Formats: sequence, structure tokens, C-alpha cells
Amino acid sequence: MNPAWSVILFTTAAGAGYGLLVIVALYSLSGDAAAQGPLALVALALAGLLVTGGLLSSTFHLGHPERAWRALTQWRSAWLSREGVLALLCYMPALVWAAGLARGTAPGPGWPLATAALALATVHATSMIYASLKTVDAWHRGGVPLNYQLLALASGAVAWLALRQWHGIADARDAAVTIGVVVAAAIAKHRYWRRIDRAVPTSSLATATGLGGHGTVSVLFWPHTEDNYLLKEMRYVIARRHAAKLRRMASVLAFIVPAGAALASVALGDAVGSLLLGLALPSLVAGLVVERWLFFAEAKHVVANYYGR
Repeated sequence: MNPAWSVILFTTAAGAGYGLLVIVALYSLSGDAAAQGPLALVALALAGLLVTGGLLSSTFHLGHPERAWRALTQWRSAWLSREGVLALLCYMPALVWAAGLARGTAPGPGWPLATAALALATVHATSMIYASLKTVDAWHRGGVPLNYQLLALASGAVAWLALRQWHGIADARDAAVTIGVVVAAAIAKHRYWRRIDRAVPTSSLATATGLGGHGTVSVLFWPHTEDNYLLKEMRYVIARRHAAKLRRMASVLAFIVPAGAALASVALGDAVGSLLLGLALPSLVAGLVVERWLFFAEAKHVVANYYGR
């Protein structure tokens, strides 16, 4: 599939925002003082910017962005519509939670809990837009929703740890939580890569044309001679050697550097830890962009069979 930068920006930015909402909510529900004070309000504002920016960027992939609101009407049958509805619903408890923090009144546990639940549901809906497509073998698997959730939580955990570190309140527990989530995301992502590498295609030119019973099927001429939407969007091919190199890059930038910075932030003190986490954040962003670009670039739509791919 041809990677669309607007969708890459949306899934990475909004995912990080929703992950940050979930992490702060969990801290708040655990009774953490910082998650019930001004620092939590800063985190919610940052999450809101990431989510809103991501949602706005996603409209640029549409042929008519001004009609994006119509997608909300198909929530009974379409994951894209459910994603939009859940994204809007998530704003409600998050804004009430933020308003309580701004007034200096401790919000009840219901608002953080509702925010976290809707954030996770929105990320799940985003992942199911791809996981529900039987026409793309690399996406139609259970590991896709899990990867989306863990990557969102990992990016949110790193951002929350950085905020706590910069405010001088981070401790070993915070680093352990961050490292645990990042490592879990790394394991899930590498399992996903290993499985798509070993997967046997469920469709071929023979099955696509129904001519398999007549011998070997090959392409003599393409269905058409000029570029169209199918060729531009669904027949993107990345060389395996380039994919392997980009996977290593994503692993280093998105997993190894943030986990190492989280560990070092505890061992080396506030000043050095703050600097390292400040460097880990752009590394994480770059790694997630590479990972998400690969998610689209390595996916092969069955329509490519008609072009001998």
C-alpha cells in the first residue's frame, strides 16, 4: 500500500495523545498526587493538541475534506465512522476532567476512567479500520490492534515520564512503568514483523482469476495501461532489504533509545535524566513515523495479483 503521510501523522500523533490520556488516568486512579494537580492539566493539554492535530491531519487524505462529517453517520457498519464518533465522545470526559483540574478541585474517578476507556476504544477502532480488511493479509490479523494499543501507551508513557522528570518528581517506579510498556510494545511489534514475514499469501493470481485449475497463471497484459487509483494506492512495493533496514531503525529510535533514556534518567539524576528524555521524545516520534510508514508500505492488497505482484 502507498503510505499516506496524513494518515501516518494522524495515527502516530493521535495515538500518542490517547496513550498519554490513558497513562495519566491510570496514575490518577492510583492516587498519584501529580496526576491530580497542575502537571496532569499540562499533560491533558498536550494530549488534546496531539489528538486534535492528528484528527485534523487525517482529513487531508480525503478527496473532499469538507465532507468528513458524513463519515460519522455510518457508525453501525464502518470502523472509520466508529473511530470518529468515539474520538468526539472522548473529548467530553477529558474536558470535564481538565476543567476540574483547572479549578483546583479533584475530579471524581469517573472522569479519568471514562477518558481512558474512550481513548482505548478510539485507538482500537483506528486499528480495526485496517485489521478488518480481509484483502490485506498483513493487516487482517489479531496483532494489529494489540500493536496500535501498545505503541500508543508506550508513547504516552514516555511523554508522561518526561513531564515528571522535568518537574523533578520522577522516580524508579515511573521509569519501570515506562520501560515495561516500551518493552511490551517492542516485543509485540517484532512478533508482528516475524509473522508477516512467514505468512503464506491467502490469494494469488490463480485464485484471484479462478483459473488455477487450468495450469500456471501469468500476466500477459495489465487490466489497463495508465495509472489509476488502484496502481497509485494499492500497488506500492518496498524492497525487502530496505524494509529490514527501516525495521532496525524503527527499533532503535522507538524502543531502544526511549527505554535506555528511561533507565538512565533514574541512574544519572534529574539534570542528565531530563536532557536524555528530552532527546528520547524526538527519537520516539521519528521511530514511530518509520514504523507506521512500514505498516503501510509492507502491506500488499490482493488487487496487486492482477498486475503480477
